Amino acid sequence: MWKRNWRQLWQTLWRTWTIDKPAALGDWLWQVLVVELAALLDRLTLRKLIALIPVVILIGAYLHRIPLPPELMLVGDVLAYIDVFSMIFLIGLFTRVATVMAVVRQAIELAQGLARRVPMALRRFDTRHRRAKDSARRRRLTGARTDDDEPAVVAGLAWA
Repeated sequence: MWKRNWRQLWQTLWRTWTIDKPAALGDWLWQVLVVELAALLDRLTLRKLIALIPVVILIGAYLHRIPLPPELMLVGDVLAYIDVFSMIFLIGLFTRVATVMAVVRQAIELAQGLARRVPMALRRFDTRHRRAKDSARRRRLTGARTDDDEPAVVAGLAWA
């Protein structure tokens, strides 16, 4: 009887440590390495990824016993504050674009103004209504007199 209980206890322990515990460990590993990692990657953004770059540089430098120059730490600071620097860059870019757009708008308005004046300028050079060939020999108005006896009218001058 003692042997039977011992054998049953041994089978229970064997099943527990060879099947149940590794299966539980496998479930835990699946949970940590697959499910939690997938959730972490879903929440990972570009900003968080960039913020990890200085940490990777630091760990790599300490693992290989490479002295870190201060420039690498400044790169880490720049990467940590990338949103501030990107906003400054974007504001500078937008002001340049706005300046270029204002110059282009003025050029378009100038071209439109010139295009509006073209028909009037072409009317001045209208070749359809040419003068008659005998225009130099036309007679003057017949009602006009060429009498020199009349006084000349000068503005602001009174004759006595």
